[in-house]
Amino acid sequence: MGVQTIVHLLRHGEVHNPDGVLYGRMDGFHLSALGRQMAQRISETIGERDIVHMRTSPLERARETGAPLAAVRGLEPVVDPRVIESGNKFQGVNFGAGARTFLKRPDLLRHMYNPLKPSWGEPYDEIAGRMLAAVHDARDAAMGHEAVVVSHQLPIWTTRLFLEKRSYLHHPKNRQCTLCSLTSIVFDDERMVQVRYSEPAGDLIPAADRAAPFSAGGAPRDERP
Repeated sequence: MGVQTIVHLLRHGEVHNPDGVLYGRMDGFHLSALGRQMAQRISETIGERDIVHMRTSPLERARETGAPLAAVRGLEPVVDPRVIESGNKFQGVNFGAGARTFLKRPDLLRHMYNPLKPSWGEPYDEIAGRMLAAVHDARDAAMGHEAVVVSHQLPIWTTRLFLEKRSYLHHPKNRQCTLCSLTSIVFDDERMVQVRYSEPAGDLIPAADRAAPFSAGGAPRDERP
């Protein structure tokens, strides 16, 4: 057996988004009070682990989620644009009205023709490619220890599907990637040997929000209102 290294993919906490905007890569969306509580829970749960490296998406919600853990571990997170939210043609659309959004904006439906690619956003292969490049850099930086990469639901879930050699085609409600969850990739030297999943802040998620976020028609929404 070689040197074991673990890279934890941490999804950010709950975001303050009362209007139900699909915010995607938009600036100005910060953690809610509950989201900050979730981030604190992460620092309390894994703060004593052998975490020597952290990198984070440049978006506020990701950086705010990683901040308490970085403080506990005495780390300066690397801001890595490769782990940013996935691109989405519905960015900025208000989905607070649910299916009625598509009745008011029938032009949106033209982006729904290929769920395998997906046609409404950044291709899954591109998401997995950039995420894995960042994961490998984090692994190298933390060789023999542990690293944390703070990212977003769809990039994390896409990475897991790729590593487990599963189809990208899925319903967003079936993503196993709740708020502030950890998708932990275990390496033996440079070889991936296991993917683990845990929900350190799972008990803080309201029961009504346990389902993965989705929009009418099945278009992936990494973030929920």
